[in-house]
Amino acid sequence: MSLRPRVIVNPLLNTATTITRLRSLTSQLSFRQSPASRRPPNPNAIRAMSSLPSTMKAVSFSQTGGPDVLEYSESTPLPQLQDGQVLVKNNFAGVNYIDTYFRSGLYPAQFPFTPGQEAAGTIVKIQGANPLGFKEGDRVVWIKVGGYAEYTAVAADRVIKIPQGVSEENAVGSFLMGMTALSLIKEAYPVKKGDTILVHAAAGGMGLLLTQMLREFGCTVIGTAGGPEKCALAKENGAHHVIDYKATSGPSWVEQVLKLTNGEGVDCTYDGVGKDTWEGDLEVAKRKSKVVYYGNASGPVPPINITRLTAKNISIMRSTLMGYIVTRPELEYYASGVLDMVKDGKLKIKIHKIYPLAEARQAQEDLEGRRTTGKLLLKL
Repeated sequence: MSLRPRVIVNPLLNTATTITRLRSLTSQLSFRQSPASRRPPNPNAIRAMSSLPSTMKAVSFSQTGGPDVLEYSESTPLPQLQDGQVLVKNNFAGVNYIDTYFRSGLYPAQFPFTPGQEAAGTIVKIQGANPLGFKEGDRVVWIKVGGYAEYTAVAADRVIKIPQGVSEENAVGSFLMGMTALSLIKEAYPVKKGDTILVHAAAGGMGLLLTQMLREFGCTVIGTAGGPEKCALAKENGAHHVIDYKATSGPSWVEQVLKLTNGEGVDCTYDGVGKDTWEGDLEVAKRKSKVVYYGNASGPVPPINITRLTAKNISIMRSTLMGYIVTRPELEYYASGVLDMVKDGKLKIKIHKIYPLAEARQAQEDLEGRRTTGKLLLKL
């Protein structure tokens, strides 16, 4: 049986009057309909919202140790949103040394812990007030924790929209490392045109971005890397001089840096290696120069007798990006600085490899084994 709308005819109204009133009503309704309501809804957002699962794929660990403590699961409960958070369906997550610091116990973590400081994807849900104007379906990149998972609940003020023309891979491939590099040269040691800067691990993900930025700022870059292929890559990305620290013959990297600087040393060293390089850093430091540590790839720098800095008035510091992006304006400043450079083609992103989420353990093994160049990503 078909259901037809019931029509009530008022005999007091003639046909002409009825038609006139109907036209008037239709015109009013059309006028009141806003342009936004006439726009077709974002099909990706509708699809995501209508198909949110109760569980997801994720990688976590419940004890510290080597990469073998990482556990892959396909039945992790979906995170519950709190006010001020957005739920992001992650498509790519960055793999960084800081992930290994939490896993190894160098940095404290609450178990079970899902690593991953950054990811890129799509907003599928928004909870509570939304002063930043995000919409379901927005392409975003974020910085927090929990990136080794299909979905992450992220505080909205830690989320940045991806500009048009920038892929999700390049957004997350440049995000944490790019902001770290920019904070080093803007605040940790504000570089000046003509400075001579030493960059360790110049063929790594961080080193490649840092070298390109330093070249853009008019600095002379001396890079160190392990092996001919990595040295060539560092050179291709802007290093003026590259030293192979794995070379079994010839002068040490310290001797080569001093030779390149006519015995004066460098204005600043940016060191993400740590334990293996810190003593050499002090030897190649110029008078009144600075050594900035931002990572511990070979282990943390041991306690230093401060009198070792006296002869050349050397300053040292341990920098962290998180100390420079505490506020929303600070995050926006560094994020836009990096993503604009990517969009304009001034910053080239080298993706070493994209691993399936289930191979997160292998990704961290490759990173710690220094078998990589450029950025490592997980596909979610």
